[in-house]
Amino acid sequence: MKKHKRIFSLLLLLWSMSMTVEVRACTNFLVSKGASADGSVMISYLADAGGFMEPVYYAPAGFHEPGDSIDIYDWDYGALLGRIPQAPQTYQVIGNMNEHQLIIGETTFTGREELRGPNGIIDYGSLKYLALQRARTAREAIKLMVDLCNTYGYYSTGESFSVADKNEVWLFEFIGKGADEKGIVWAAARVPDGYVTAHANQSRIRRIDFDDPENWMWAPDVVTFAQRKGFYPKDGSKEDFSFTDAYCPPTPISLLLCEGRVWSIYRRVAPSQHFSEEYWRAVRGAEPYPLFIKPDKKISVRDVMSLMRDHFQGTDYDMTKGFAAGPYGNPYRWKPLFFELEGDTTQYGWERPISTQQTGFSFVAQARDWLPDAIGGLFWYGVDDTYSTCYMPLYMGMTALPPAISRGSITRFDWESAFWVFNLVANYAYGMYSYMIEDIKKVQDELEEYAIALAPYIDDTALQMYKNDKELMHRFLTDYSINTAENTVQRWRELGYYLFAKYNDRYINDMQRGGLYPVGPGYGNEFFRRAVEERPGYYDIRWRDSLE
Repeated sequence: MKKHKRIFSLLLLLWSMSMTVEVRACTNFLVSKGASADGSVMISYLADAGGFMEPVYYAPAGFHEPGDSIDIYDWDYGALLGRIPQAPQTYQVIGNMNEHQLIIGETTFTGREELRGPNGIIDYGSLKYLALQRARTAREAIKLMVDLCNTYGYYSTGESFSVADKNEVWLFEFIGKGADEKGIVWAAARVPDGYVTAHANQSRIRRIDFDDPENWMWAPDVVTFAQRKGFYPKDGSKEDFSFTDAYCPPTPISLLLCEGRVWSIYRRVAPSQHFSEEYWRAVRGAEPYPLFIKPDKKISVRDVMSLMRDHFQGTDYDMTKGFAAGPYGNPYRWKPLFFELEGDTTQYGWERPISTQQTGFSFVAQARDWLPDAIGGLFWYGVDDTYSTCYMPLYMGMTALPPAISRGSITRFDWESAFWVFNLVANYAYGMYSYMIEDIKKVQDELEEYAIALAPYIDDTALQMYKNDKELMHRFLTDYSINTAENTVQRWRELGYYLFAKYNDRYINDMQRGGLYPVGPGYGNEFFRRAVEERPGYYDIRWRDSLE
C-alpha cells in the first residue's frame, strides 16, 4: 500500500510539473524607462497554454456601495473560489493595463509543491486583475497584492509578476505558505533605470539587498520562514539568502525549458556580453544569468515585438534546423514535451522557445509619462503564436473594444474571432513553414510598421483633443483602436485566402500567372537522404535482376 502511495505521489508530482510547463508556460520581458528608445516603460507578456484562448479582458471603471462584493474565480478552470469585499472605486482595465498606465504580467514558476495550500481564495489570475482594477502605481499594486494574499489566503503556486507604471518597473516573486498557514512569502526588485530583465517560469530573484528598501521590498519572514521549513540553514546569514534557491531550486527541466528563453533574450539585447548557454543547458556549476542587464542599445517597441518572436534562430539551437524541424524548417515540436526511447532509460525533452503554437494572447505594453494617461497607455495586443501574429494598438483612452478580440471559444471555430483567424493561418503554415512564414512576415511587417509609424501622429491629434474636448478624444482613440484591430483581422483573413490558394495541394502556385504550372517544392537533401537510408534500395529507379 505504501509503495502504491509513493508511486501515486510521484505521478502526481510529474503531472503537476507538466501542467505547470504546458498549461501556463509564459515569457515576460521588462524594460525600464532609461533602457527604452523613446523613454517609455515596457512590459511584454505571452500567455501560453495548450487548449487556451481568451477574449481580451475588459473591466469598466466604477464606484461601488459599502457592502458590495466580488466573486473570485480560478482563472485557469473557472471554479468559484470565494468572495471578497469590493473596493469603493475601481479603474478601467483593458487587457493587462489600466487607465493609470499600470501594467501587470506574470509567469508561473510553481516552486516547492508543499507550499501550495487549499486554504486560500486568491489565485494568481484574479490577483493581477484585482490589482489592475484597484491600484494606480507599481508600488501600490505590489502592496495590494501582498495584502490580498495575506488577508484571504493564496490559492496558486509560485509566481513571478512583472509590475510597471509610467516611471518604474518591478519584478515581484512570491509563493504560498502551504496548507497550514495563510499568506505568502515574497520579494520584489525594481529594475534599475537603463536596465532590463526577463523571466520565464523560473524564479530569478536570488540575493535580496536588505540595505536598499527604496529599490527592494520583501516579506518580513522571507528568510526566517525558509529556515523554519528547512529550505535554508538556521545559521545561514541574511546576506547570503537566495529566494530562488530556497523556494524554487532550479532543476535540469526548469533550466532547459525556462532559463533558455531568458538566455535567448539576453543574448539578443546584449550580444557584447557573450552570455554562455551553459547555465540553461544544465551544466553543473554554471553561473546563473544576472537578474538585470544593460542592453547594448536602447530598445524600441519594435525591438520588443521582435524579441517575442524567437526560435533560437542564429544559434546552435535554432529550431528551424535539423531532422526534428522536418523538410520545411518547422520550429514547433508537438506535445508532449518529454519522451523516451524504447530500451533507453534516458529522459528526453524538446526545446522550449519563446514563440510557441500554444500562445493564447500576448502583448507589448508601453507606459509613457510625457502624455496624459488616456493617450500614454498604449497596449499592443496580439493573439495566437507570436511569430505569426500581428500586434494591434489599443489606447487606454478607448471606451469600447474591437468585436474581433472580444469573442471566441476554444471549442468552436469562428471566422469573426481574431484568435481563430490567426490560428487557422498559423496552422496552415506549419505544413510548409519555411515558405509560408515569409508571406506571413511581409504582411506582419507592413501592418506593424505602419501602426508604429502612425502612433506619434495619433498621439499628437489626441493630445490636441485632450486640451479642448476630452469626450472627443475618447471617441477618437476608440474609433482608431477598433478600426485598426478590425482592419488587421480582415487583412489576416485575406492573407489566409491567399495562402490557401498559393500553396494548394502543397504546390507553390504562381499567383501572377494564373496558377499554371505550379512548382513542387520537394523535401531537401537531408530528408531525402534519411528516407533512402531507412529503406535501402527501395527508392532506386533502375533495372533489377530480382526483387530480393
